[in-house]
Amino acid sequence: MSRLLFVVPPLAGHVNPLVGVAAAAVARGHEVAWVGPCPVVRDLVGERVYPAGSYVERRPAGLRAFAALRFLWAEFLVPLADAMVPGVLAAVADFDPDLLVVDQQAFAGALVAERLGLPWVTSASTSTELADPLGSMPRIAEWVRDQQRGLRDRHGVPGDDDLRFSPHSVVVFSTAELAGDPMVSVAGPHYVGPSLARRRPVEFPWARLRPGARLVLVTLGTTNSEAGGRFLAECALALAELRDRDLQGVVIDPGGFLAPAGDVVVVPSAPLLDLIPRAAAVVCHGGHNTVCETLAHGVPLVVAPIRDDQPVVADQVVASGSGVRLRFDHARAPDIAKAVRAVTAEPGYVEAACRVRASFDRAGGAQAVVSRVEDLVLSSRIARR
Repeated sequence: MSRLLFVVPPLAGHVNPLVGVAAAAVARGHEVAWVGPCPVVRDLVGERVYPAGSYVERRPAGLRAFAALRFLWAEFLVPLADAMVPGVLAAVADFDPDLLVVDQQAFAGALVAERLGLPWVTSASTSTELADPLGSMPRIAEWVRDQQRGLRDRHGVPGDDDLRFSPHSVVVFSTAELAGDPMVSVAGPHYVGPSLARRRPVEFPWARLRPGARLVLVTLGTTNSEAGGRFLAECALALAELRDRDLQGVVIDPGGFLAPAGDVVVVPSAPLLDLIPRAAAVVCHGGHNTVCETLAHGVPLVVAPIRDDQPVVADQVVASGSGVRLRFDHARAPDIAKAVRAVTAEPGYVEAACRVRASFDRAGGAQAVVSRVEDLVLSSRIARR
C-alpha cells in the first residue's frame, strides 16, 4: 500500500479526472488524501482534504489572447501557488505521502515536492500545454518562465525546470489520436485517455425528452458571462429549427439567461455523463473534459472556443475529424444549425469520433494512471535502499 497526496486547484475541470484516479487507487489498496483551496475542493471530492490557500473567482469578462494569458498567470496561477505552499507543506508533514499527484496548474505541489525531494507526477487535465502553444511567441514564453522563476526564488526551490511538467512522469487525460504528438520534451508523456468518474446525482426533467429523439446537448461549462448568454440563446434558436430532424435540444444554462421555449429543454445543470450516450451531438466551448467525455461515447462535436486552452482543443477536434469549429463571438443561430446538421448527418464525423473513442478505450483511463504511479513509488523505494 502507498500513500498518495493529490494536489489540486479549485477548478472542477481539473479535479474531476483525478476523482476517478483516486477511486481506482483506493480500490487497489492505496491510501489517498487531497490538498487544495477549501471549501471548493472539499465540495468536489468529499473525502480527506487538507486546506491550502483560498479562491475567489474574479476574472473580468471578455479577456482574450495575451490579456487572458496574463491574467491567468499573474492574477491566478502564481498567487494561488504562493497561497497554497504552506498548506501543502502542512499536508505533507501530516500525511507523509509516498508520492504527490500534482495538477498541472497547482504549482505549489511541484514546488513542495522538489523542495522536499519527493517523487511527483503531473496530472495534465488538458493536453494543450504539450502542444507548446507559445512556441511561436518566444517573448511571451519567456515571460511565463519568469513567472515560474519568481515562484522558485520566493519558496527556496532552485532549478529552472518547468513546473508544469514533472521530471518523473506526466500523465495526460487524452490520446495521441486526439491531441497529436507532444511538441515539448517531457518525461513520458503517458496518454491515458479520459478518467470518467461518476458524479453526484443531478436532477433532470427526463419526462420532457421526446421518445426516440436524438439529443443535441449545449454546455459552456461554468461560463456565465453575458457573451455566454448570447451564445446559449442563439443555440436555443438553432435547435428549435431542427425539430423536424428528430433532434431535441438540451441547453445547460447555469446563469439563468434563457426562458423555457417550446421543445428545447433549458436547465441550470444536467447529468452529462447520463445524457451524452443519448446524444447525436454536443455543442460546447472546447473544455477538455467536455470534449473527451463526448468523444469517449463516440459522439461528434460543434466547438466554439472562448479562451485559455479551448482554441487548441477545438483545433484538435477539427484535426481528428470528429467535429467542426465556430467563432464564439460571431456565431448566430443559422451558423449553429448548419454545424449541427453537418455533424449529425455526415457519417464521417461519427466515424472519426468512434476512432477517438477506440483510442481512449485502449489507453486505460484511471487504472493506467494508478499503474504508472505504482511503478514510480516502487522505483523510488528501490532507489532509497
